[in-house]
Amino acid sequence: MATNTLNLECRMYEAKYPEVDIAVMIQVKNIADMGAYVSLLEYNNIEGMILFSELSRRRIRSINNHIKVGRIEPVMVLRVDKEKGYIDLSKRRVSEEDIQSCEERYNKSKLVHSIMRHVAETMILDLEDLYIHVGWPLYRKYGHAFEAFKVIVNDPDSVLSSLTREVKEIGADGQEVTKVVPAMSEEVKDSLIKNIRRRMTPQPLKIRADIEMKCFQFDGVLHIKEAMRKAEAAGNKDCPVKIKLVAPPSYVLNTQTLDKEQGITILNKAIQDCAAEIERHKGKLTVKEAPRAVSEREDKLLAEHMEKLGLKNEEVGGDDESGDEEEDTGMGEIDLEGNNGIAE
Repeated sequence: MATNTLNLECRMYEAKYPEVDIAVMIQVKNIADMGAYVSLLEYNNIEGMILFSELSRRRIRSINNHIKVGRIEPVMVLRVDKEKGYIDLSKRRVSEEDIQSCEERYNKSKLVHSIMRHVAETMILDLEDLYIHVGWPLYRKYGHAFEAFKVIVNDPDSVLSSLTREVKEIGADGQEVTKVVPAMSEEVKDSLIKNIRRRMTPQPLKIRADIEMKCFQFDGVLHIKEAMRKAEAAGNKDCPVKIKLVAPPSYVLNTQTLDKEQGITILNKAIQDCAAEIERHKGKLTVKEAPRAVSEREDKLLAEHMEKLGLKNEEVGGDDESGDEEEDTGMGEIDLEGNNGIAE
């Protein structure tokens, strides 16, 4: 029965309404005659309105160019009538700086909210009660609960041991007494810590560089293999380097690390070592894309591209049209683990 009445809806912050002149994250719900009705995502989806006159500083030719149902974006708070529940918002008054700070805050708040909601749901708790005794005190103390959660990953007691709540009990003499107890039970605390660690433990970044490498000397393919080994030797246990052939003469270097700067430094060292080795044999290395952090999507696109090239190579495997082609591309397929044959 308790599960059916469980409250899992709650605003992210202690204040029920936003302050005037701050940017908030909204989602457009519908467009009416005078303006657009939106939900304030950080304030439990309470309603606000953007008048058409507040959409753009320029003359509006088409409303659809400025606002669309379903879109999520930051807007500025103009007026808040707490008694009537009216919130007037503006899109044209929000600056690039406001947008950036709002997006950063919202992404942190959304992650905190997701963790809090999951704990409330799995432990069968009222979400607002969990915010009152855990979430909002952490917002007050740390500026944002996200900062507190970062500390909890490695040192939960330093953050959570100070959180308390007051409970009223009837004493032995029949009088009501107020006791101060921990803000949550050990079970709830363990669930919170577990969820924070699962969601907030830093994930390794993927760092990638794209190069071209050619060597037209006799045994050129062996020299390229040796250069690739030199590149991989630049890596270490925390930041291993891998180099793969995409399609002659293109190669990609990868590493994974928690430290972006370290990853970029090590890939640059790998490229230097690789270049020095291939140049010893009158080969040439050209950097097409310097080391940089890449997204999962970019990584997936590269894998798909390499898979397509692999299929293409299988299809034309019987063709015998090397000659000039080899002069342009350098050496062919290379496998560091494979045999030391010369590319055809």
